[in-house]
Amino acid sequence: MAQVARVTEHGGGVWSIPVPIPDNPLGHTLVHLLDTDRGPVLIDTGWDDPTAWDTLTAGLAACGTSVSDVHGVLVTHHHPDHHGLSGQVREASGAWIAMHAADAQVVRRTREAEPSRWLVYLEEKLSAAGAPEEHLAPLRASRESGRTGLPGQRAALPDREIVPGELLDLPGRRLRAVWTPGHTPGHVCLHLEEAHPAAGEGMPGHGRLFSGDHLLPEITPHIGLYEDPDDTTVIDPLGDYLDSLERVAALAPAEVLPAHQYAFTDAPARVRALLSHHEERLAGLRALLTTPLTPWQLAESMEWNRPWEQIPYGSRNIAVSEAEAHLRRLVKLGRAEAVPGSDPVTYHAI
Repeated sequence: MAQVARVTEHGGGVWSIPVPIPDNPLGHTLVHLLDTDRGPVLIDTGWDDPTAWDTLTAGLAACGTSVSDVHGVLVTHHHPDHHGLSGQVREASGAWIAMHAADAQVVRRTREAEPSRWLVYLEEKLSAAGAPEEHLAPLRASRESGRTGLPGQRAALPDREIVPGELLDLPGRRLRAVWTPGHTPGHVCLHLEEAHPAAGEGMPGHGRLFSGDHLLPEITPHIGLYEDPDDTTVIDPLGDYLDSLERVAALAPAEVLPAHQYAFTDAPARVRALLSHHEERLAGLRALLTTPLTPWQLAESMEWNRPWEQIPYGSRNIAVSEAEAHLRRLVKLGRAEAVPGSDPVTYHAI
């Protein structure tokens, strides 16, 4: 069945196409199309799904072009609702795919991963976080039965690297990459350093920002630990994210074009709201740690969009990762520490 495309023209050779995400409360990814002197370039592509592909191609037609005309794909980050269709676009058009080196490494590692090794790692990690046996058992059963398919193993390897601080090679456009780690290690925002089409009407600010998942108008992106079985580096993704927010606020774009929800203005105000939100959340978690808790117990005690009992199995893994990222931040700030000798490790406020 032909898809109905609901595209939005933002002016100045910029459109957005809402591409559906199957069975996800976010609903869709906003794929942005940017005209260049060499042809259209996509910023993200959407989920690898037949309906999503049909919607994307119909959207391109509604913008007056086609997938075969696409010159390049800029990927804000490696997640499947952003990068999923990139390979199919490249096959249909010969377009190049560009991504930050850190996320390209995630794609490479995922493609090459031995699934059973990943399941062992995940089981060990969740066990160390204090997950109960009934949560670990399905992982063990999948490994022992050989049902070890991993998401992302078909993700396309990029052809080009997005280098932070540099203008991208887009003839006729000034688009600069801004490294904004936190949601993923190689997340980038893309700053269109051109006068906003409404600048003549007195719109304040500097150009437009394609913000991916970094800066969204009403929701906060997931900030968890970056998963790499071979890397034992102690990282602080939440700290990275908060620093990246400050960097984006300093750009003071006239308008933000995010990958979910809708375009909005006053990026500095949204950044201030997010910084306050995370500071309040850290303070709330520190208050919970007056009693020593494992990362799993902390996740159970945190506020989510539904009660813990209603959170699906896979989403609990994500929630625990987010709890661990907040614990890392509290430890780095000197507000919490691990209880010596605890196994699984527990943390308490200091």
